[in-house]
Amino acid sequence: IVGGIRKPMSAYPEIAIRELIANALIHQDFTITGAGPLIEIFSDRIEISNPGQCLVDVNRIVDNPPKSRNEDMAAIMRRMHICEEAGGGWDKSVLGCEIMHITAPKMVQYDESVRVVLSLKSDFSMMTVQEKLWACYLHACVLAVENKCLTNTSLRDRFGLGEESAASISRLIKDAVDAKLIKPYDPATARRYMKYLPIWA
Repeated sequence: IVGGIRKPMSAYPEIAIRELIANALIHQDFTITGAGPLIEIFSDRIEISNPGQCLVDVNRIVDNPPKSRNEDMAAIMRRMHICEEAGGGWDKSVLGCEIMHITAPKMVQYDESVRVVLSLKSDFSMMTVQEKLWACYLHACVLAVENKCLTNTSLRDRFGLGEESAASISRLIKDAVDAKLIKPYDPATARRYMKYLPIWA
């Protein structure tokens, strides 16, 4: 209820669902028979699968230039205002999840297919270590695209946490640095003013 008026609310960011389904359609591999895009809805997650390997390195999917397996379909979907052909679908999906403070979309690659998982997890304490690290890395990536840096404050905001969680976020940042996912912008900076970039920046 918002301002005394009932309004429908989505459990998932609508832009993420739109972009990820559009990606599944555009990037499906038509040479693989007996398979097609598949959307599965569970009580705690949505899984979107399509035949064909990812065309770019998963770790560079946020800032990678646009690359399409089916250019004609991408062009048609752009004219229908379903996609932009700008390669920003994953970026928008990540930002949508950050705004709702849920886990970042996860990509799983198989021999002849790709699956993207959108999870409803929004409680930081319930996320796995890998989910936290992946969200931290993608947060650094989307900020880097905007010429910004990850900080303890920005990462707390991403997870919807208050200042009392600064120590937990500091440990997560340290783990992400140790895992070579992010790196200090200026290692000589005082610890409380430290900023971070994705490892590839």
